[in-house]
Amino acid sequence: MTRYHAEHTWVRTEGDIAWVGITVHAQETLGDIVFVELPAIGADFAQGSVLGVVESVKAAADVHMPASGTVLELNEDLRADPSLANTDPEGAGWFCKVTLSQPSELSDLMDAATYAGFAG
Repeated sequence: MTRYHAEHTWVRTEGDIAWVGITVHAQETLGDIVFVELPAIGADFAQGSVLGVVESVKAAADVHMPASGTVLELNEDLRADPSLANTDPEGAGWFCKVTLSQPSELSDLMDAATYAGFAG
């Protein structure tokens, strides 16, 4: 299941494990992403807190955690090739894998249809 946060991040879950990244809308707004700052493995984040930064040719933007959790794994492919966030932001361009600490927060997030209306 994929859910969307108002700060234009997504979370895709399999049980209590989740992948986190930026949305297509965020990528399109930012333009060509040239650098990503990923969080540290083991770091804990509350829903809505800043977990990293993306820099594009246009601007830098914070990446917000869509649901509370602890970072298990980083997408080292993305660190080596930030353009993955341009070509496949909701797939190969994921930022980190986390263990959700409050899975109930997912119900506060938007489904794909609601997010599409929100993002315009």
